[in-house]
Amino acid sequence: MAVKIVRHPKKIALIGAPSSAAAFLAGSEKAPAALRSAGLVEKLQNAGYEVNDLGDCAPRLFADDEEHRRARNLPEIIAGLNELKLRAEVAVKSGALVLVLGGDCAQVIGLLTGARRYYKNLNLLWIDRDADLNTPATTPSGRIDGMVVANIIGKGAPEMVRFWGDGALVREPDVVLFGLERLDPGEQDFLTRSPMRHVYLADIAFKGPSKSAQNALTLVHADTREFIVHLDTDVLDAAELPSVNVPGTAGLKFADARAILQEIVSHKNLLGLDIAQYNPDKDPDGSGAKKLVDLLVAALAARIDSSETTVAAPAAEAGAPAAAATMPEAEASTPADNENAAASDKAAPAKEGMEIASDASPSESSESSEEPADPPEISSSQSSSS
Repeated sequence: MAVKIVRHPKKIALIGAPSSAAAFLAGSEKAPAALRSAGLVEKLQNAGYEVNDLGDCAPRLFADDEEHRRARNLPEIIAGLNELKLRAEVAVKSGALVLVLGGDCAQVIGLLTGARRYYKNLNLLWIDRDADLNTPATTPSGRIDGMVVANIIGKGAPEMVRFWGDGALVREPDVVLFGLERLDPGEQDFLTRSPMRHVYLADIAFKGPSKSAQNALTLVHADTREFIVHLDTDVLDAAELPSVNVPGTAGLKFADARAILQEIVSHKNLLGLDIAQYNPDKDPDGSGAKKLVDLLVAALAARIDSSETTVAAPAAEAGAPAAAATMPEAEASTPADNENAAASDKAAPAKEGMEIASDASPSESSESSEEPADPPEISSSQSSSS
């Protein structure tokens, strides 16, 4: 029997994922605290949200890890994902919109895995300058942040793929890369063969932010499928937000990013959003944190203002409140490079031996009629073990 999830459009479940273990630089582990200090919770409450703060996971820190140069810091990354997954399960089951404050880009895997406990199929809208499709065989840096999408689609570092289980966490046709500008040669080659859809920054500039966001929602099948959004802050123009690990010029202006996010977060089938790569070490006066908080609050305020109604999934819990509408059944499932590269990564020559294979006709996810056990209660002070 499936689990009933009643959506609450005015509730947010907030989780901090203070990790830089997968990143290219130290500092992003401080992002959740910086965004909280910039007034995020209070401003969301003032916008009309009930915020359930599930606290921060234990910090996972950047290290060179010269012993594992092709996939650095894997034990720390996996430990962090295990803790985030538990908190994400609690958050998703509550029916609130899940907001994860990262951290490095790899943290989205914990959010996706938590959501997959209740939703058999998920789509992913990946807002980032970089495709993050490198693998240990192709990476110039060994940083997992440059391999996250490859891991999500079932390729890449075996330890990361096994974190979910067999197969893809999200299928290639169900991933949309939005805001691309920097591609390694192997990533470019892969995208020519993959059913994965992608939208370049230049396309967004040509079509305009709102229209581009509407098209992205169509590509991600938002009207019929639940989806997660990943926002890498390096997609923003460095002239307006320089405090990211790998900044770039001619990115999205804040006004354009606000218009895009307002379109996206207003959609009823959005389950969660994670924000990554903001680095407080590069933001000594805190101005970047304030800008990001204002951006998130302005976008999320549009969700409250939208005309979408609360919907629910068929459930297992006796006496669960009825919902205004019924969503597709949320089945329990068996758990299965931001090569936001530094300049040397992006200048790397064409890579040979790309280990990502196109999956043009992936098999459907298996169904399960077994009801999962309730996720454990999570306190804000809990820390995990690997």
